Amino acid sequence: MASSSMITNPPTASTERSRDAKRRKKKKTQEREDEKQPRWKSQAQQQIYSSKLRQALARVNLGSASPKGKAVREAADRVLAVTAKGRTRWSRAILTNRLKLKFTKHKRQRVAATSPGRSKRARVSVHRLKAKGGASVQRKVRFLGRLVPGCRKEPLPVVLEEAIDYIPALEMQVRAMNALFNLLSAASSSSSSSSSSS
Repeated sequence: MASSSMITNPPTASTERSRDAKRRKKKKTQEREDEKQPRWKSQAQQQIYSSKLRQALARVNLGSASPKGKAVREAADRVLAVTAKGRTRWSRAILTNRLKLKFTKHKRQRVAATSPGRSKRARVSVHRLKAKGGASVQRKVRFLGRLVPGCRKEPLPVVLEEAIDYIPALEMQVRAMNALFNLLSAASSSSSSSSSSS
């Protein structure tokens, strides 16, 4: 009498490879869809940034010697750079600038202890633009390069490309901070009204 029970075979290496290939393909299509959406405009990116921002602001030591506004701004910028995943020059500049500040602070303290010397300021140079009104355009490019982190000495195409990404990122930052402010002000007003009624 033949038994009709089914024996399940363990997954073979070929089925695991095909699953991995399907996962990779799905991930690539998701990345392509994300690239099609305007950067910093999607609701998912807004939620990711907002949650990271809340966590970072909770860790900010508001009782420290540095001004509270400066600490909040640095935390918000750091989270923005982390959200950009270092894909842009401005995000890398923000992340490395913090490390450089820590390093130079310690270095200055050591140098000041050994010899009080004056540090030379680095000159700002932007590639010369040869066009009508080149001086005014060059001045504006230099000004924009100072506003976008990591673009101080970069040519016009790089500055514009970074600014095109940096400005929507800042707009998203403002939206997230406004939402947090509204939440905090609503919570504080409801707690003050409940304490006054009791």
